[in-house]
Amino acid sequence: MLLLAVIPFAWLILAMLDVYLWEISFRKGFIGLSFIMLFIFLCILILRYFGLMYFSYLNFTFHYADQEKEKKEDSLVSIIIPAYNEGRNIEESIKSLLALDYPKKEIVIVNDGSTDDTLQRSAKYEGLYPAARVRVISQQNQGKAKALNNGIKNSTGEFILCIDGDSLIEKYAVKKALRHFHDERVGAVAGNVKIVNISNFLTRLQSLEYIEGLNMVKQSQGFFKVVNIVPGPFGLFRRTAIESVGGYDSDTFAEDCDITIKILSAGWKIDYESESVSWTEAPENMRSLFIQRYRWGRGILQVLKKHKRSLVGIKGKGSRLNVVTIWYMFFEAIIWPIMNVFAQIFFVYVAVTSGMLNSLLFWWIQLTLLDMTAALHCVLIEKERLSYVLYAIPYRFFFILTIDVVKLLATLEEVLGVKMDWGRIERKGRLKKS
Repeated sequence: MLLLAVIPFAWLILAMLDVYLWEISFRKGFIGLSFIMLFIFLCILILRYFGLMYFSYLNFTFHYADQEKEKKEDSLVSIIIPAYNEGRNIEESIKSLLALDYPKKEIVIVNDGSTDDTLQRSAKYEGLYPAARVRVISQQNQGKAKALNNGIKNSTGEFILCIDGDSLIEKYAVKKALRHFHDERVGAVAGNVKIVNISNFLTRLQSLEYIEGLNMVKQSQGFFKVVNIVPGPFGLFRRTAIESVGGYDSDTFAEDCDITIKILSAGWKIDYESESVSWTEAPENMRSLFIQRYRWGRGILQVLKKHKRSLVGIKGKGSRLNVVTIWYMFFEAIIWPIMNVFAQIFFVYVAVTSGMLNSLLFWWIQLTLLDMTAALHCVLIEKERLSYVLYAIPYRFFFILTIDVVKLLATLEEVLGVKMDWGRIERKGRLKKS
């Protein structure tokens, strides 16, 4: 713990030393101002990385102190699966739910006007089981938010688990997440989403992103109980919390983020459970990845616009920490992509026009080392494969820059009001954990 407190300051001293060694001529004019701006941004990133590691470590440590606070297994849990053309994965998802180690559950599958065999595959599992009841509801295609609301309306559980139709839930996931509700102020718990189809270079990079870029953030936010996105593959809600905010809305392309901010703004806490693992199928090609991340980017921006008053704490009953977590989302969605892409272009320009290749190398090496450090931290906490630490190199050089470019394009089109649709990702039916 002490090491995590000391390292970032040592890192900052090294960064300042590098700045001091820059040529004096490059401290003037536009180039000089850009260097200063990027140096400040780098300092923010260093503090951000080590801050996330520090608080995620604290949350991980304190997590085991709550092992005995298990929720009594007398509460009915309603599991809602909105499904649109999930024929390739829906059966594996249902099987994983029937295998959950929890005695009282109902499974409600909402077929959202699928044009494939989703309905037929789901209908095979309707009926009563020793610890579950499975029902299938069909509606005309109205979108994921309305499908979730329909499922919630037709369920009766005190707790509601919302998952995607391409999710594979671990056996003890529900039991582990329920223990957080001993605190009556907790309105929802976010699960630990992982990639099931680690089959090529691209999915391995996405797996590292989920472990480091997404779950480490949630682990850190969980320490303060202000998780800002309850993910689609695993979100367990208290019924009174989800009903108090009117359920899901259809006015953004990020309904999971939107309802999370609504619940936080209503004064509820949102926790994270690392042992509530949900496996999801990731895009296996660049086209599908672009479609997915473009939709995520536009959706997050729509949520920020919708809840802009929460950025200054004017709206809602949430604490100041809620305002901080929403500002963090703003930083990740807008500021970081702009600064990262600008930095790449700027340092390449400086390296080509002045021969100052050391500045470009300094930027890349600093960020790559940060990613490798964070990857090692996450690998140790989640007991993942050590090879992810080495994947941090292409992750920084290629993957993050590519994703940030997609975010910038999404931002530009959102500002311009370009019309968009949901976009379909090609599913391969990989929902089988090896």
